[in-house]
Amino acid sequence: MRRVLLLCSIFGVFSLSAIPARAQWAVFDGANFGQNVLQAARALQQIDNQISSLANQAQMLVNQAKNLATLPLSRLSTLQSTISQTTALLTQAQNIAYSVQSVEQQYQQAYTSISSGMSDSALFSQAQTRWRNAVGGFEDALKIQAQVVGNIPSDSSAMTQLVSASQSSAGALQAAQAGNQLLALQSRQLSDVIAVLSANGRAQELQQAREAAEEADGQAQYQHFAQHDAYAPTVITMFGPSGN
Repeated sequence: MRRVLLLCSIFGVFSLSAIPARAQWAVFDGANFGQNVLQAARALQQIDNQISSLANQAQMLVNQAKNLATLPLSRLSTLQSTISQTTALLTQAQNIAYSVQSVEQQYQQAYTSISSGMSDSALFSQAQTRWRNAVGGFEDALKIQAQVVGNIPSDSSAMTQLVSASQSSAGALQAAQAGNQLLALQSRQLSDVIAVLSANGRAQELQQAREAAEEADGQAQYQHFAQHDAYAPTVITMFGPSGN
């Protein structure tokens, strides 16, 4: 009987040890959780920094694109056209062109070659040439003045457009291009002033040279007249030798 009870007790112990435990308690590790949260925050900060860096790079590219954008407005062709028109008028100068060789040759022929040995017809022909040169010089000056005055409205419009484009430019290149075109406009206007001064000076110099040549022409005519024999009075018989 005792053996039976002992065996039963041993079997019962083995039976109880063979039954698995169904209930367990979960253990919370606070230190590990804090480290995980800190690592996640650091990773999030790195991502935010990368996003900010990419945004700055994108803005830099946008600014570079603005700085490299060309100005949509250009008045250079108009400026070149007006310069060509003024230059064409200067090349059409009458009689004495704007050329050093031409001035030397024609001035020598019409203004400094006057002598008493020239015939009256030659002196008259030279006087006519000098008169035509003076009149043509004044006409050329008037044409140049009319051309320059006619450029004022287009210059005013171009200046307004270029200043507006410069003030509203998207980048440095557009502002620089607008400034360059304004400088080109000022250079064109300066060339107009030089053309007017040159034409007016040419006309005045031709007139003064004509006046100086007229004095030399008058002296040559006087010397030419003085070379003839003086007048000698003679007796003229009007009613025949009988005196009736």
